[in-house]
Amino acid sequence: MRIRLDIAYDGTHFRGWARQPGLRSVQGTLEDALARIVGGDPRLVVAGRTDAGVHASGQVAHVDLDEAQVSRIARRRREGDETDAVAALSGRIQGVLGAYPDVTVTRAARAPEGFDARFSAVWRRYAYRIADLTTGYDPLERSHTTTVKAHLDVEAMDAAARSLIGLHDFAAYCKAREEATTIRTLLEFDWHRDADRVLVAHIRADAFCHSMVRALVGACVAVGEGRIPVERVVEIRDAAARTPDTKVLAARGLVLAEVGYPVDELLASRAEQTRNRRDAADIGS
Repeated sequence: MRIRLDIAYDGTHFRGWARQPGLRSVQGTLEDALARIVGGDPRLVVAGRTDAGVHASGQVAHVDLDEAQVSRIARRRREGDETDAVAALSGRIQGVLGAYPDVTVTRAARAPEGFDARFSAVWRRYAYRIADLTTGYDPLERSHTTTVKAHLDVEAMDAAARSLIGLHDFAAYCKAREEATTIRTLLEFDWHRDADRVLVAHIRADAFCHSMVRALVGACVAVGEGRIPVERVVEIRDAAARTPDTKVLAARGLVLAEVGYPVDELLASRAEQTRNRRDAADIGS
């Protein structure tokens, strides 16, 4: 049985999502908790791997369990009632993790036919929070908000962000990985100040390459500080090369907020489509 898990975590004390020998990770923590509940060696497949220090309120993963593992989830499972057993899984994980864990499963459900947490996704949405000199510093938000010591022009940052939307090669805003494509469709990108005057970015794309969100945010901050003009962010993108004009911002301000999926009937075809790597010929098509 394939089970979908909706997950939230504070990334402050994790070395990212992916399991790493000798280091604390979100994947390792959850897989170890699952192993205590169902036995065996359960392995999670995630919608989007997050870096060290990045948070999530809407992460999604799946795990494949055999019949014996499913039967162990609920201690008093009614014969043949797999739905109750799966629904009980999030509570069982919470019990293993403790009263105040920095990661939790908010929902567990049997996945529809064809569902793949990673490849069936059609978009991911992140939020990024910045406190500048206009906002002031709140120590209670220090783990979830990046501080910039300047008065940032949010209107200029918003204009820069919106100019980047579309299907493009974002190599200039990605950390290079061998044989990994940097072509992405940026669906939404905007900035505003919330009720507390904190600058908040909402950014949504079909997928993100390594450090892409924090690099895009860094470019907008350079605009907001007046170090580069609005149009420079597109020039950097189209040059397809990293530049010292901008920097990658800290992980603490970043939250994976939501992952979008198509209707159940399209899950399998979407997964197949995603596995087909895009190249430069796709831009403008």
